[in-house]
Amino acid sequence: MTAPAIEVEALHKRFGDHVVLDGIDLSVQRGEVFALLGPNGAGKTTAINILTTLTKPDTGRVVVGGFDVRSQPIAVQQRISLTGQSAAVDDALTATENVVMFGRLSGLSRSAARRRCAELLERFGLTDAASRTVRTYSGGMRRRLDLALSFVITPEILFLDEPTTGLDTRSRRDLWDIIRAMADAGTTVFLTTQYLEEADQLADRIAVLNDGRIAALGTADQLKSRVGGDTVEVHDAHGELIREIATDGTLPGLRRALDQLDEQGAEGTVTLRRPTLDDVFLALTGAATVRGADALVDAASTKESA
Repeated sequence: MTAPAIEVEALHKRFGDHVVLDGIDLSVQRGEVFALLGPNGAGKTTAINILTTLTKPDTGRVVVGGFDVRSQPIAVQQRISLTGQSAAVDDALTATENVVMFGRLSGLSRSAARRRCAELLERFGLTDAASRTVRTYSGGMRRRLDLALSFVITPEILFLDEPTTGLDTRSRRDLWDIIRAMADAGTTVFLTTQYLEEADQLADRIAVLNDGRIAALGTADQLKSRVGGDTVEVHDAHGELIREIATDGTLPGLRRALDQLDEQGAEGTVTLRRPTLDDVFLALTGAATVRGADALVDAASTKESA
């Protein structure tokens, strides 16, 4: 049996008195798209920083690509690629210069680096702006260029920390296609995202991180099943929800719900709503946001990585 691409056992990390990761266990299979969800301050970025050797874990076992992140960090780095939340491009260079330079640093010949550059700039919709310096780019353009750098060399494991933040809907979906194609070709993708639809559409499995622990793990359908079945909703003429009845999603269950609405004299438009990842997220995390703690963790993590 092939060893997992990522193995995490009893991972702990704290910054001062603040516990960020409190005993994380994860196993990600090769070629899998794995999404880590969680509210602000849950520890998603810290987890990625540890997996990519940028931050040292306090305790626990973390193996990436078959190598321990603490004792064999160089071997891990040779097998991964990371795109963080902040663009890592050089503002003084053009898009072409950025990509070609990265290709050369990654071991490509000059001609191969230029060919790869042309392919990636076209794929990410930057061909027309290829000769402009990056300082003239919009935030979305900078993000697309930053993502393009992650694909210069196809890694064994690709880490993406909120990759589509700042992208428009079309660019986001184009990136989904690229990620799925890479996974189909054998690359393991580990991503964090603030877009629940993104995890729903893209990830083979999803872990929900809350208060430093994994609150749930499974496929999107498995997680949705944890929060109940379908719900029959009645909306008035203005679209406002006026009545709802839980049902098991079966035809007899739907009939019983409609009969109950008839008995109650409900009037309006009837719709059937299935559980979403939003429901899962709310049920597991209470939609908590801890922006102050998130900033504290990011600052401490950045200091340690420096």
